[in-house]
Amino acid sequence: MSNISFSLNRGQSLGLIGPNGAGKSTCIKLLMDFIRPDSGTISVLGNSPKKSGIRRLVGYLPETASFPPNLTVMDMLSFTGSTCDMPQQDVRVVAEKWLRYLDLWDHRTRPLRNYSKGMQQRANFAIALINDPQLLILDEPMSGLDPIGRAMISELIQHLKSEGKTIVFCSHILEDVDRLVDHILLLHKGKKLFYGTPTEFLAQENRATMTEAFVRKIQNEEGNV
Repeated sequence: MSNISFSLNRGQSLGLIGPNGAGKSTCIKLLMDFIRPDSGTISVLGNSPKKSGIRRLVGYLPETASFPPNLTVMDMLSFTGSTCDMPQQDVRVVAEKWLRYLDLWDHRTRPLRNYSKGMQQRANFAIALINDPQLLILDEPMSGLDPIGRAMISELIQHLKSEGKTIVFCSHILEDVDRLVDHILLLHKGKKLFYGTPTEFLAQENRATMTEAFVRKIQNEEGNV
């Protein structure tokens, strides 16, 4: 990846889009300090992602849930809260709030291995929100969700934006991106093809939908190789 830059203000959302292998996951790994750049700088909430304590201000939802199979969602919320120095009493209050919102409260004592994929995705969302993060980084947040679950998460993302949360999410579901983000960053083979608003992208490509604009942009780029 090279020459990629973007910025996002508080309460704004950014959609990371691009074909497989474009560099979207690499961007997320850099923001999360899972890997570090060879050159350039990264600022997360005004600080380097390497700074101690910055993770406590960030909520992260990975693309694939990876839960210890015998644990419950309450176990995971308790553990995550403790890593953010939250008192367990606060963890319980916040856990109930989000588990009820995400329709998981009645399943809180079930081992996570018995959750469906959609339930695991919603559990991941609760874990990402337990510490009341300022920044949410979501990797394919609609993965495994049925239409009702997608509507629930779409509504939640819009609610979190209204509360001033900053959100970065990667998704192949371009209709969700168009509906939920303020800006998009289109990547292809490790470079930036477009950064701006969805409306600007549609106008630039002279297309009516995000999917049509995306396909046109990538096909033109492949034709220029």
